[in-house]
Amino acid sequence: MANKLIISPSPHIHSGDSIEKKMYGVLVALIPAFLVSLVFFGLGALIVTLVSVSSCVLFEYLIQKYLLKGKITIFDGSAVITGVLLAFNLPSNLPVWIVIIGALAAIGIGKMSFGGLGNNIFNPALVGRVFLLISFPTQMVGKVWPKPGIFPMEYTDAVTGATTLEMLKSQLKMLESHLGEVPDHLSLFLGNMGGSLGEISAVALIIGLIYMLWKKIISWHIPIITVLTVAIFTGIVHAVNPVQYADPLVHILSGGLLLGAIFMATDYVSSPMTNKGKVIYAIGIGVLTSIIRLLGKYPEGVSFAILIMNAFTPLINTYVKSKTFGEVVKNG
Repeated sequence: MANKLIISPSPHIHSGDSIEKKMYGVLVALIPAFLVSLVFFGLGALIVTLVSVSSCVLFEYLIQKYLLKGKITIFDGSAVITGVLLAFNLPSNLPVWIVIIGALAAIGIGKMSFGGLGNNIFNPALVGRVFLLISFPTQMVGKVWPKPGIFPMEYTDAVTGATTLEMLKSQLKMLESHLGEVPDHLSLFLGNMGGSLGEISAVALIIGLIYMLWKKIISWHIPIITVLTVAIFTGIVHAVNPVQYADPLVHILSGGLLLGAIFMATDYVSSPMTNKGKVIYAIGIGVLTSIIRLLGKYPEGVSFAILIMNAFTPLINTYVKSKTFGEVVKNG
């Protein structure tokens, strides 16, 4: 009985989509952000991205072949996306050996330990990022991030400084205004600021969002609701004390909010299945991000917020279910 004929009830609909098509569609959407990172961070962005992607693909291959002894799936694009997103969450001057450790944590802990694609409950790239954040806080947090230039050729010797969110966090601690040091809205929108290599340009990330919405790779619920929640939350505190707290647009355009909301919170496996569930999930990410940014120790909160809500996804899916096809709804 090696060949089984499995019969299932109608309807039988095939949309023409596949894992590979969706994954490579996401990679296309990431191209604008990658090009901007090359413009402002140059050689460092290229090295970190290539090392991250190649390490993720290699580790997935080795684990599948020699540990799990299962089907090799490195060509479905998921490992490449993990590598790109991990790189986009790292400074462009991070040493190669730390990038490799992050890739091992992302693939080994965040993905393959759960059984591979479709089984992981946390976003693998964020697992790798948080692992490095906890293990190497000096390199991942602190005023050692490369300052943007035009095609700089420096790598580990790049000129460094604080990110926008670190400036804001310093402002909160010192209880005095340093808003003059924060880049203006146009610089934040275009990407002329310090930060992780894939998070700096809001316009590039928005182009990627528009492409994925056009191709119906993702729905609008998670990215739009997440950003709106952060805007409302930070807008309230800014209205209460505009000197101490930055305006909502600064919070939206700086840090990893757009990168996380568009490309990582929308991960098929670790996000809710229903639209109502996605709204609940997105509001949770927005609220947690705002709380961590404004009250927490770390200047950025997107990674932790998404991972926390990833853990709630099974619960959300359990209690927010879509209508079963053919289900009869009783009135009253």
